[in-house]
Parts: sequence; structure tokens; C-alpha cells
Amino acid sequence: MRIETIYRYPVKGLTAEALEEVALTPGETLPHDRRFALAQGDAPFDPAAPAWLPKRHFACLMANARLALVHSAFDARSGDLLLRIPDAAPILETTRTEEGRAAIAAALAAFLGEEARGSPRLVEAPGHSFSDVARKVVSIIGLSSLHALERAAGMTLDPLRFRANVYVSGGSPWAEFDWIGQEIQLGQARLRVVKRIVRCAATEVNPATGVRDADPPRWLRRHFGHADLGVYAEVLEGGRIAVGDALEALSPGG
Repeated sequence: MRIETIYRYPVKGLTAEALEEVALTPGETLPHDRRFALAQGDAPFDPAAPAWLPKRHFACLMANARLALVHSAFDARSGDLLLRIPDAAPILETTRTEEGRAAIAAALAAFLGEEARGSPRLVEAPGHSFSDVARKVVSIIGLSSLHALERAAGMTLDPLRFRANVYVSGGSPWAEFDWIGQEIQLGQARLRVVKRIVRCAATEVNPATGVRDADPPRWLRRHFGHADLGVYAEVLEGGRIAVGDALEALSPGG
């Protein structure tokens, strides 16, 4: 199997950023992946004592389809976040000051309107990931599985609906489910696959239009008997991964 695309999502729920290559670190996500989130005003997230919370506490496509229309770009070196919000001037603010984070949160809250609960905050906490699961993982989707879903649904689905970090080609549909508990070699890194990814209403949202125009969870259940697409994996040994690199399932002990 072969890596076709690599993405990070610096702000939970906002734009995917394509990478040609990236260095993975043991026990960590992709660098800057889900580093920030827009915490709803009633979310009990404390940056001084970060703990994992379910996605409903944060702005996310599952609840806020309009977020798909916000284009963002994060500069990890400067800490600047650029937002292009429909019908508004571009916003460039730093994530490194309270004032900058407040300006970003205010702009997103204004766009969300009634969907923003209370006064949202742009939050981060060093070493914390706003992943949908409580452990630090890399998400991987086999494009063969996605294509099987497309054939069953009779509809082309943008892979970005599923917001994975790594998309791989080759292999048979659902082959990645056989890797649960097994180690894989991904480029120069070694990972252990830990969990299937259960799909939610976020995948209903067309990333190009912000419209809920598909129902992958229902289609998965109807045609395949589950609502899963892709797997989560933990990094055991770090190393560089790049577009074009191979993914190989390792035999036990190998």
C-alpha cells in the first residue's frame, strides 16, 4: 500500500492542510494536528489542567456544518492563524497572545451565530490533542474502503469528509480492520493500530459547500453492517513519512 496524501488539522473542525512529508514522534499526533479548538462557552475545558472532552464541547462539523466554509491556514513558526470567513475580510491573528486568541474566537463565534454557545474560547494546552479519542493517534484510511462505500452508495465522496491524517491506496477494502492490535510500517515510522474509527454526522457535510448532502454512517451500516471507516494508530517508533512511501503490515514479532 502507498501513502497518497497526508493532512493535519491545526484547529479542530477547520481546514485540512496538506503535507508532502512530516516527522512522526513516538506517542504523539502529527505535529500541530488538532492543536487548537474553539471551546463552546459552556465547555468545562481548563487549559491549565487539560483533560479529554467529547467533541460536543467544541465547534465541530458534527454540530456546525457551516465551519466547512471557513478556510484557515496556520503558520507554526510564527503562531499566526489566517481565517477566510464568508462575507468578511480575512483575519490574521496570532495564537500566542490572549488578545489574538480572543479575536479569532470572536470572529468564529460571529460566523456561527446561534450555534455558538455562550462566549467561545480558542483554546490550546501544551502537549494536549483535541482528538475525537482520548489517546494521541494518527488516523489512516484505506482508499479501497472508501471506494467500496462510494460504489455501494452510488456517489463520489470527497476523502476530506473523513478528516484523516493519512490516506493510502492499494490493498483490498476493509483490509485495515485486520490490523487492529498489529504493528505497521509507515514510511520510516512504526505504529500500532489500536481502533477502528466510528463515523458520525460530520461526514454528512460536503467540505466544499458546507451542506449536509450525504449520509456515510447510515450507508456504512446498511451495506456493510458497521459505521466504521479507517483506523487509529499510535506511533511506536518515530520517523519521516512522505507521500509515495509504503505502508506494510508487520507480522507479529516482526
